[in-house]
Amino acid sequence: MTTPVTAAHSDETVPVRPSPLVKRVFGEPRFHTDGDIAAVAFAADGTLLSIDEAGVLRHWAADGKLLGRHFLSDLETLWCFNPTATVLASGNDDLILWDATSGQLLNRIEQPSGPEAWITALAFSADGRTVASGHDDGKVYFWDVAAQKFLGVIQAHPEKPTKKAVSAIAFSPNGAFVATAGEDLAVRVWDADSHALVAELKSHTDRVPSLAWAPDSQLLVSAGWDTSARAWRPPHPDPLMLLNSHADQVTVTAYSPDGKYLACADSDNDIHLWLDAEAAARGPVLRGHNEEIRSLCFSPDGTKLASAGADRVVHVWDVRDGKLLAGPNPKGRHAIAVIPGAPLKLASSGATNVRVWDVETGDEVAPTNLCPAFSVAASPDGKWLAVGGTDYFTQLWDAAEGHLAASLEATKPPVGFVTFSPDSKLLVHTSPADGLVWVWTCATGQPDLILVEAADACTLEAVAVHPNGRWVACGGIDYMGTGERDGAVCLWDLSTKEKLYTIDVGVVSLAFDPQGKYLAGAGLDDAVYVWDAETQTTVFVFGGHQQNINVVAFDPSGSYLLSGGDDGTVRAWDVLSGRQLVARAFDSPVQSLVFSPDGKYLFCGNGNTTCYQVEFKKFLEE
Repeated sequence: MTTPVTAAHSDETVPVRPSPLVKRVFGEPRFHTDGDIAAVAFAADGTLLSIDEAGVLRHWAADGKLLGRHFLSDLETLWCFNPTATVLASGNDDLILWDATSGQLLNRIEQPSGPEAWITALAFSADGRTVASGHDDGKVYFWDVAAQKFLGVIQAHPEKPTKKAVSAIAFSPNGAFVATAGEDLAVRVWDADSHALVAELKSHTDRVPSLAWAPDSQLLVSAGWDTSARAWRPPHPDPLMLLNSHADQVTVTAYSPDGKYLACADSDNDIHLWLDAEAAARGPVLRGHNEEIRSLCFSPDGTKLASAGADRVVHVWDVRDGKLLAGPNPKGRHAIAVIPGAPLKLASSGATNVRVWDVETGDEVAPTNLCPAFSVAASPDGKWLAVGGTDYFTQLWDAAEGHLAASLEATKPPVGFVTFSPDSKLLVHTSPADGLVWVWTCATGQPDLILVEAADACTLEAVAVHPNGRWVACGGIDYMGTGERDGAVCLWDLSTKEKLYTIDVGVVSLAFDPQGKYLAGAGLDDAVYVWDAETQTTVFVFGGHQQNINVVAFDPSGSYLLSGGDDGTVRAWDVLSGRQLVARAFDSPVQSLVFSPDGKYLFCGNGNTTCYQVEFKKFLEE
């Protein structure tokens, strides 16, 4: 039976406590939202604004710290910022203008008299004085933003015999032209004052969802679902260049203010930078999103690009070298680790660099602000902190002294997951790119053993060391579907270097109970598996999560098994009976779980990059 999940309460302030169970919040939800992002924009001071499809307006510092949040409306389907990010337009059957700084409603502009037509596209003029709304009947209406005055209408795309909706609008930077694209697959350019037709550009063979003008207002780029972005010089009717290196669909495009870069996002969730659209000169390809990109925006100085969409995280890139500046890759789970000792410390990979806090005071303490990482782990004796880097190295830190003890090099980046043996003498890290698991001696920083194809030709998604210190469980996913399985869990004996057995179940997280009797795995079918660690027989299969499970963890007593997932719930199971005891809902996907050594506190590593400290006794109470 599935325990009902309750939605987190929302209000108009950034919450101090996302749940009464949470004793302390570590970190800030940097550039992460709770809903799909419809639009993003740079403000003049270098901060960023984003608007969710559900109407939540967020204001971000340059480093991704949330400065403010406003709940506008969840009835609109389209959102668009003006060029200075001071006014926000939204649309459904009416056009609504908002103050982007305060979130206050400025005006609701009803459609002119006549049959209602849904708004399908929005755009501001370069000076922000005019806003245009495109409709599903092919019309484009123009409005004075300050006076909310109707300025005119164009039948931009056919209304009869079959309606062809407007799919995109773009004003030229010099204010002379406005371009429209429609579901008739045509791009048309109009005189912005007289609304006379200037050019009709017909070449695309599929939908055109986005248009962008070069800063000189001479070149127009159209993004198409026919694998290409096309460069035009209106009124010339033929494209000058087809930019064809994208995936099946080009979804959104934007020009930098200085004209040095054209950004095009495609259906592979990659962003292609073009240095010269007319010559098809390619720049870097920016990879990091794992869902559809719906908005692109350059900083006023043209050096940074913000991108956002369905994966609910704003990415900020340096376009000069193609590096990700903020907004960590959502494919990397937010890993956390408790460092035993006095004071008790918590390490997190959620921010751009690894951060460490004093659990009692909430202050950041050494070693903190370390390198970017995919994973972190602390040794049971509190001596070591391992940081699995986005590069070739696992950095082994002396947690007490706060200095780097060794850099352990993998064969291919990045390092996937790190963990320690129960006696704190060995460090295990995975190298997902080549399927290797490395075992290192902490005292010397030298490799002790390498396991080849550790997860039986599957990707390496999880690793766990048995309490006996001899066995290592490695798990992963079989994306190729070999052997008609979704993945595998392999148990290795480090002393004999032999594989003891393979379980044909794909997992993304593994954990042994403290007594070593059970091995638990987070399966791909929204189920938690529990196996007898010695005989590999299935003991329990737990259901209940509504989305992907990211992590499983036993409490220090071994009485309880916990699981956390993308549905924002943490579920607790009685290990002996297999009964689900409780399911608690939080306000973000739960990507990692770890206990304090005494079992008093449970820590959650969240998808929004924060960490929660929860009193476990209260968590279990009905």
